[in-house]
Amino acid sequence: MKLLIQNGRVVHPVTGTVILQDLFIEDGKISLMDRGLEMEAEESIDASGLMVCPGLVDMHVHLRDPGLTYKEDILTGTAAAARGGVTSLACMANTSPVVDTPEQVAYILNRAREGSGVQVFPVAALSIGLKGEEPTDAAALKKAGAVALSDDGNNVDNANLMRDVLIRARRLKLPVLSHCEDTSMVAGRAVNEGSVSRQLWLEGRPAIAEELMVMRDAMLAEETGAHVHICHVSTANSVDIIRRMKKRGAPITCETCPQYFTLTEDEVLSQGSMARVNPPLRTARDVRAIQTGLKEGIIDVIATDHAPHSHEEKARPLAKAPSGMIGLETSLALSLTALYHTQKMPLHAVIRRMSTNPADILHLPKGRMSLGVDADLTIFDPDEAWVIDPLKFASKARNTPFAGQTVRGKVKYTIVKGRVIYRDR
Repeated sequence: MKLLIQNGRVVHPVTGTVILQDLFIEDGKISLMDRGLEMEAEESIDASGLMVCPGLVDMHVHLRDPGLTYKEDILTGTAAAARGGVTSLACMANTSPVVDTPEQVAYILNRAREGSGVQVFPVAALSIGLKGEEPTDAAALKKAGAVALSDDGNNVDNANLMRDVLIRARRLKLPVLSHCEDTSMVAGRAVNEGSVSRQLWLEGRPAIAEELMVMRDAMLAEETGAHVHICHVSTANSVDIIRRMKKRGAPITCETCPQYFTLTEDEVLSQGSMARVNPPLRTARDVRAIQTGLKEGIIDVIATDHAPHSHEEKARPLAKAPSGMIGLETSLALSLTALYHTQKMPLHAVIRRMSTNPADILHLPKGRMSLGVDADLTIFDPDEAWVIDPLKFASKARNTPFAGQTVRGKVKYTIVKGRVIYRDR
């Protein structure tokens, strides 16, 4: 299969350049990159006025498969990813059964072969059953195809268990993705501790619950030499802790999600359970700090924490509804709208945090544009405005607080290994 992409502006996130280039793709690889290419190909794409970048890599996705497929499954989840320009994703282990055995890793990989073409990389559980009591067999899980370990959705309260897992993970060169919220301080609590929780007469989830665990896991990373990746950073103090620990040389990276640099806790007052997430939406000060952390490179990755739930679940009262929102089909547009179009970050920096950096953290040969690499590409119009309409999503779920919002940045083509798996018609 030969594919020719002409007249596009190619975003190189590593070098920080955006240049006019044509790409010729042959046998799934980038074969030529130059101006004015005229090659015979089975398909040609005129990318005039469009941006061409490495395929997006979302390192934090809940596909709900196996066992919770009324919310989402691997087929619908990868279809949603393709519509959002995501060519590779890492899926979390909090399914039913939990992905804590090689057999469950194999199930995900086999099922993903039937999907949209988006490449799926399983993240295996850190502890058996996500119970935080016994470690999983990390070596067997890696051999089966797991790219990282995480009990995401649950904090690992047992520091000794976390330390033991990190020592093993370092030997295996597996990153550990850490959900940082002290369970004793947040269990059963729906919203950030602050003005909104007081207005609603609810116990809140205090920011310190996240920050204590961020500091603990950063210190454990420093002590063990293992790579800890902090998931969904949401507070200003967490950013400060990570900044300080990175300066000390601790082997840590971190991510945030569009909701944490666009929305505040006040969203709960108007949208109720639709705006309930873990960790919760925070204050305007926190939003500004997250944006600064992204700009400075303290926050390495923009992920989605795509967390689908059924309509019935999200229709429950705030205190009883599950936490989470979907994001695969909106993350690029929200990031461009909030960061690029406001001139807070250059385009190449936004793309780097959505492609190259997550690929590097997971040791995936993705996120780069050079000769001989897999032709995983996202082609998008950075300026096209559109209204977010969950009824048009490929995902089974509709739980997004961004419904009805006008955003700028539209995915036009998603390409995996030289094959177009999505085109905006």
